[in-house]
Amino acid sequence: MKKKINQHIINHLNLLEKHKNLILNVTLFIAKEIRKTYRRNGKVFLAGNGGSAADCEHIAGELVGRYKKNRKPLSAISLTTDTSVITCIANDFGYDKIFERQFEGNANRNDLLIVMSTSGNSKNIINVLKKAKQKKIMSIAMLGNKGGKCRKVAKHSFIVPSNNTANIQETHHLIGHLVCSVFG
Repeated sequence: MKKKINQHIINHLNLLEKHKNLILNVTLFIAKEIRKTYRRNGKVFLAGNGGSAADCEHIAGELVGRYKKNRKPLSAISLTTDTSVITCIANDFGYDKIFERQFEGNANRNDLLIVMSTSGNSKNIINVLKKAKQKKIMSIAMLGNKGGKCRKVAKHSFIVPSNNTANIQETHHLIGHLVCSVFG
């Protein structure tokens, strides 16, 4: 057990060390795009599945609540949280539409969409990215592996160069916290 845990830590630290400049540049880019969004009175929308959904909820919470210091709440909405809306859409239109329909109904040109996907191939993530493109709304995809289909649909794609789901999600989460640290 100790060997397995130690290996996971080593893998993660190696990934962070090898790609720290990428992580820094991605963090700065996302923080600047969020700042631009807030300056034009826009909202940040986040979407992901599974562990990435939890990360989206967490980051939205940090932006609306606070990260380290008391400040004005920032507008951030995780499209993963409203079970009544999600189950209604999934029942009536299919699971592939759960984020797209919410985004279509709530987003406008001043907003920003951030998605997280380890594979980059989730149909519901691809669909919400397509909707952002159709509505001419800026989109950022935080991906893993080789980026999957999302890589080509998002306006900006950032790929954690790993095929280890846990390490990809941990890196996405770290970037999310680093972004939140910019806003306090």
